[in-house]
Amino acid sequence: MANKVHWDPDSEGRVMRKGVRALTEIDGEHVTVGVTRFEPGHDLKPHKHPSEQFVCILAGTLEFHVEDEVTVLRKGDILHIPANREHWGIVVGDEPVINLDAWYPHRVAGA
Repeated sequence: MANKVHWDPDSEGRVMRKGVRALTEIDGEHVTVGVTRFEPGHDLKPHKHPSEQFVCILAGTLEFHVEDEVTVLRKGDILHIPANREHWGIVVGDEPVINLDAWYPHRVAGA
């Protein structure tokens, strides 16, 4: 059976922590895909998880840290994060960041 979700970049979404909202998320058989909005000044949450992750920036600019490596991501950029690597992002500027993430295997709750 096919699953469908809809996301609206202007929606309030679900609060994950200060300045971070999950706009939508969907699970397939093996992969989780989600859209998240990060506001400037959001709470940082360095973390790692057993899933590899792809981050695709749809709007805004994000300074992304994967362990000791720092990369600036802008609209249209995609970053691969290997499993079990500590990572986090920081919004650059005044524009919120909207990103699409994919995790394989499924996203771990709370990560």
